[in-house]
Amino acid sequence: MDIKTIESTSVKDKYYVVNHPSGLTIYVYPKDGYKSTYAIFGTKYGSVNTRFKIDGGEEITVPDGIAHYLEHKLFESEDGDAFARYAATGANANAYTSFDKTCYLFSCTEKFEESLEILLDFVQSPYFTAETVAKEQGIIGQEIKMYDDSPDWRVMFNSLVGMYHKHPVRIDIAGTVESIAEITAEKLYECYNSFYNLHNMVLCVAGNTTVEQVLSVADRMLKPSKEQKIENIFEEEPYEVAQSYVEQKFPVTIPMFTLGFKENVGSQSATTKQLALMDILLFMIASSSSELYNDLLNQGLVNASFCYEHQEGPNYSAVIFGGESRNPKKAAEVIKSAIENFKKNGIDKSDFELAKRAIYGETISGFNSIEGIANTLVDMHFNKREIFSYLDCVAAATVEEAQERLAELIDTNNCTLSVVTGEDDV
Repeated sequence: MDIKTIESTSVKDKYYVVNHPSGLTIYVYPKDGYKSTYAIFGTKYGSVNTRFKIDGGEEITVPDGIAHYLEHKLFESEDGDAFARYAATGANANAYTSFDKTCYLFSCTEKFEESLEILLDFVQSPYFTAETVAKEQGIIGQEIKMYDDSPDWRVMFNSLVGMYHKHPVRIDIAGTVESIAEITAEKLYECYNSFYNLHNMVLCVAGNTTVEQVLSVADRMLKPSKEQKIENIFEEEPYEVAQSYVEQKFPVTIPMFTLGFKENVGSQSATTKQLALMDILLFMIASSSSELYNDLLNQGLVNASFCYEHQEGPNYSAVIFGGESRNPKKAAEVIKSAIENFKKNGIDKSDFELAKRAIYGETISGFNSIEGIANTLVDMHFNKREIFSYLDCVAAATVEEAQERLAELIDTNNCTLSVVTGEDDV
């Protein structure tokens, strides 16, 4: 069994990467002095993976929302559900499905090995029948309707619908009431057997644990799987946004907006260096200490809800700003103008150094959170990055590199403004 030690002199920490004989990659990040432990078991399978081939076979197309549906159903077994089993160990368990992954997790302060055994057991033991699948349709249907009635959820997804012509990132993670009606036990097993292969998964454990403790459970519980080639299929996506403006009425007191800038990407994720430069640049442009934020605030165009994020996944990437605003169109123009000024006038070196130190400090402080460590390890693994290398890239970043990176990003002529307005707003 191959066990590699990864150390950082900056963080003064280390973690272990295990290439387990079963095919699973395992990360163990012990934290001395911590009483709790956090474990997350994830597969590189999310809502956008609806068309694929396995080992060069025929193309398989499955209903929208099936990855999320599968997450719900996996907790069930013939003997009950996993939450009832966790209740006996005192662990706090959960799961989530995103665009590009599905993860199952728990945290605990005692009986860690018993809880880890439950996690590895139920995720590897699917049990679907026509009756149990039908039962779940009503539950998830209600969840879909709940999100449809959420203005902050709709303003974000309307932005994605506006940006993307064909990419499935434009479709709600849970699918639609119509699409989930097409889900069957057979289709769930087909997706499970395709994506819940240990070679396509990762286990990350952080906190009060050791490699030996994790492996004592993994060696007993993991079921070896044959490696297979997964080819995800996406239609070619035009560079230009589908719609520059999307509006929806909701009973909100203050209108909400997102301004999404669609990026030109292929199937490869950004490198660790590119990601570090992106984070520094976005902090400079739109953090609470930025000139843009203070201009928006002073003009009464935003409030403290203003935020920004970089979304990325297979064949999609976007930079999104958003918040509440009584004049979303004016706020969007101010944001675009500020970005153009950065590109035209160049990046101020002192502002760049301040942003770099801020991102570096935030990253260092993140190593105090076992949940943050484990979740970041999952993201880094699936995107072929390394957590300590990211910190090194932030530290080594130069203003010249940031200027070059900015020139590649945030095309102010290729964006979508999504607005949720009150019934009486004009």
